Amino acid sequence: TVTRAQPGQLCRAGSAGAEALASGGAASTERPERPGPLQDETLGVASVPSQWRGVQGIRGETKSCQTASIATAEASAQTRKHADAEVQTEAPEPVSLQSVPQYDGPRLVAFLRRVEAMVTRELNKNWQSHAFDGFEVNWSEQQQTVTCLHTLGYPPAQGQGLHVTGVSWNTTGSVVACAYGRLDDGDWSTLKSFVCAWNLDRRGLNPQQPSAVVEVPSAVMCLAFHPTQPSHVAGGLYNGEVLVWDVSHPEDPLLWRTGLMDDAHTDPVYQVVWLPGPQHGHRFQVLSVAADGKVLLWLAVGAGRLQLSAGFALAVQQLPRSTKLKKPPRGETEVGATAVAFSSFDPSLFVLGTEGGFPLKCSLAAEEPALTRVPSSVPLRAPAQFTFSPHGGPVYSVSCSPFHRNLFLSAGTDGHVHLYSMLQAQPLTSLQLSHKYLFAVRWSPVRPLVFAAASGEGDVQLFDLQKSSQKPTVSIKQTQDESPVYCLEFNRQQTQLLAAGDAKGVVKVWQLSSEFTEQGPRETEDLDQLAAEVAT
Repeated sequence: TVTRAQPGQLCRAGSAGAEALASGGAASTERPERPGPLQDETLGVASVPSQWRGVQGIRGETKSCQTASIATAEASAQTRKHADAEVQTEAPEPVSLQSVPQYDGPRLVAFLRRVEAMVTRELNKNWQSHAFDGFEVNWSEQQQTVTCLHTLGYPPAQGQGLHVTGVSWNTTGSVVACAYGRLDDGDWSTLKSFVCAWNLDRRGLNPQQPSAVVEVPSAVMCLAFHPTQPSHVAGGLYNGEVLVWDVSHPEDPLLWRTGLMDDAHTDPVYQVVWLPGPQHGHRFQVLSVAADGKVLLWLAVGAGRLQLSAGFALAVQQLPRSTKLKKPPRGETEVGATAVAFSSFDPSLFVLGTEGGFPLKCSLAAEEPALTRVPSSVPLRAPAQFTFSPHGGPVYSVSCSPFHRNLFLSAGTDGHVHLYSMLQAQPLTSLQLSHKYLFAVRWSPVRPLVFAAASGEGDVQLFDLQKSSQKPTVSIKQTQDESPVYCLEFNRQQTQLLAAGDAKGVVKVWQLSSEFTEQGPRETEDLDQLAAEVAT
């Protein structure tokens, strides 16, 4: 058997051994033959005095130290003495007036009488001269070439393969907006698209990040900024809707919309224009033209809705027979509208471009009912008053001259630009600018004889009719791969700027050279002469 020693027993045994060592005795070496049982036993406390502490105590010394006394002293300082001094200029000396020489009065009178007739004759010639008519002094630095200032785009729209279908400058001239959609064949009624705007005056402009982005549930075909509200823009959609947005509130931009009601267009809206309201000068209405042959006027009402206030419809049987037109297919009665332009001299007069290729002179004051069965909440009227000689294909763009009441331009799929007078059916001149389509044409707002055209070959062509009536003065390469340029607009506030949008989803802002922004002498008279020669 094994007997386990208790902890108390081991401690006591150890104490006994220690006591034996302290007394100087030796431990017994006798070993019993057989260990006895362990028992509890109480012994006295053994103490071992420390000799080391005694030795250290003898060697210990007590010492103290004191730093030397710190000497202090007080001192004061005083600025040096100063003195004031005065300086007096020398007393001015009076300036003596130079004596006026005495002129020979009789000889001066004789000279003036001798040249009087000649000076009077020259003054009369200058007064009757028109050499400097229209000339304005321009103190800005001369721009010798056309340069690209900005290349703008929205990568998500470009990633979807969307085209820039329209551009517009706001009323301040500092913001340019573009519509993203598709102009090629296909059903784009449910294609998600965008309206984007860039503030070109903003510091740190990022050309790939618009100042405002509006998502739209259908392809946007056109847009136009409000004439007085810098942030309001109207747009026409592929599905026939017309909407108005406020791009200063991108989180909730929609202001008004027509909705898909019976009054709305049933085909793509190709152009929208802002017009003064019928009764309130401060209110504006939106005019829209579409491929369904309707021209509609919309007025904003409560609850975010655009309400139809007036309307027109184009019917084949009501077109004026001013020129010989192709017969429409059997059963077709509607004439699709593709473009519109208003006269700068008569607010009720406008020109329509059509899918049939012929421009139409129209009036908002027309009262003849339209021969159509299209349902409408307001009576539709027939606006056409005069039909012009057609292009070889649909007309995509029209533009009325801001300097002459009778002149307008049209561009179409035949690659030609026609210059028309309101007074005759045949064009005054026809210019072939492209072997492909022409998608846009615009008169310059500052040069009476200058216009720009956008071609299907990727060019923006600038014409100065004062220099040549047959070829462009400058041809700008917008796209390197000859992708079409679909739209362009001059800036009416910053007249040296021109914006153009293309099939690559890019908007380029061009700075025009001074020759396209400074009106030359007799330019208005040359335009009048051009219009008069045609009208005779």
